[in-house]
Amino acid sequence: MIKNFHVLYVGQIELDNIGLKGTPANDRRYSDERLREAFFTARDVAQTMDECGFDVLWTAEHHFQREGYEVFPNLVQLGLWLATQTKRLKFGCGFNVLPMWHPIRLAEDYAMADIVTDGRVVMGVGRGYHTREVESFGAPLLDSDKNRDLFEEQLQLLLKCFNEPEFHHKGRFYEAPPPVEYRGYTVKDITCVPRPKHLPVDIYMPIASGKTIELMAKYGLKAMVTLNGEKILDDVVRQYHTACAKHGRPKQLGQDVIWGAGVYLGASEAEAMRKLEPAHDERFKWFAPFGFVRYADEHGRTWGSPGAPASVPTLAEGVKQKAWFCGPAKHVIDGIKSIEAKYPGLEDFMIHWAEGLGPKEFQEQLRWFAKDVMLAFKNR
Repeated sequence: MIKNFHVLYVGQIELDNIGLKGTPANDRRYSDERLREAFFTARDVAQTMDECGFDVLWTAEHHFQREGYEVFPNLVQLGLWLATQTKRLKFGCGFNVLPMWHPIRLAEDYAMADIVTDGRVVMGVGRGYHTREVESFGAPLLDSDKNRDLFEEQLQLLLKCFNEPEFHHKGRFYEAPPPVEYRGYTVKDITCVPRPKHLPVDIYMPIASGKTIELMAKYGLKAMVTLNGEKILDDVVRQYHTACAKHGRPKQLGQDVIWGAGVYLGASEAEAMRKLEPAHDERFKWFAPFGFVRYADEHGRTWGSPGAPASVPTLAEGVKQKAWFCGPAKHVIDGIKSIEAKYPGLEDFMIHWAEGLGPKEFQEQLRWFAKDVMLAFKNR
């Protein structure tokens, strides 16, 4: 039963000339001054969420995005600052892209944030999907097998930092510590200092493929699934449930999954869709080329797979597939409950901010959602 409410803000600035006929995504360029705006938007949204009773604000790690869609390079640092600007809200790292980090450095940074915020920063990890980012950091992405192997070893090392008082790691990519001389002896093991206060650390990861699901279940990672059509959502939730049981981690169906969808409230579904459509279309102008259209066709095939659609989706298609909910509060509540009813372990719902929507309008939507939708779930 859903009881926790999250928001995903990937770090876009307020974009101009949005929509399918607006400025092409690759042509967008913004000044340093404009790109800084996102940090203060994050503060304002976090304070609104804090006042309204939301639980977690998730942000996304990205680099070099002069286009203005995702401009936060360090989520632990961002969450640490936002915790000083709010009272109780938590801040999720959605996600720290491990191939662009040294895992020990990330473990130390997270541990410090966990200690000084008393658990208000939530760990998340991902493999990355922007070639411009990952390859520029000297890590593999075009070689997907090497990327997967690197990520898994980095995850192993990260978990050792969190969970083992002292350890030695030797793998394909890392040896920590190497056998070096130190103060008259040969180093054999190290201790991560500090380690997190709150153990075990909950670590979230986006579900992207069957191989990803197996890895998540193997290492005990929790899942995030956002803007998936109803059929694709059901497939991955059930695969994750099965994989967790296979690896000795049985759960209720939907447990440890954050399910995200787009939401826009209005007097009617038609009015809400009309107001949302340009922002929705701007989102997919940027994200569709990365393969982020997780809808199914009439044969159950994921868009972009052989024989299935590969185009930029319409908002009408997203509403049909229950990836987006638009209209009066009762209509949105009923839509969310229709998904909730399938998964007895589902406790977490996340609003995905359509990247073309301005921050003032989005905060108005959050206040409306908190008053007329969220309370219908929290007061049960």
